[in-house]
Amino acid sequence: MKCSVCGKEIETTFLGKINGNYVKSAGKAYSVCSSCFKVNKETIKTKINK
Repeated sequence: MKCSVCGKEIETTFLGKINGNYVKSAGKAYSVCSSCFKVNKETIKTKINK
């Protein structure tokens, strides 16, 4: 799975869960890596909606 902000591959655990977070915007859930999630959430939403 790739990060919706930077495009890097997100690592997963052995159970298939991502080492990151999901951000909901406009009714959809986008996967975001942990390094991008450290940025303000509003900044992430504006980058996803572009």
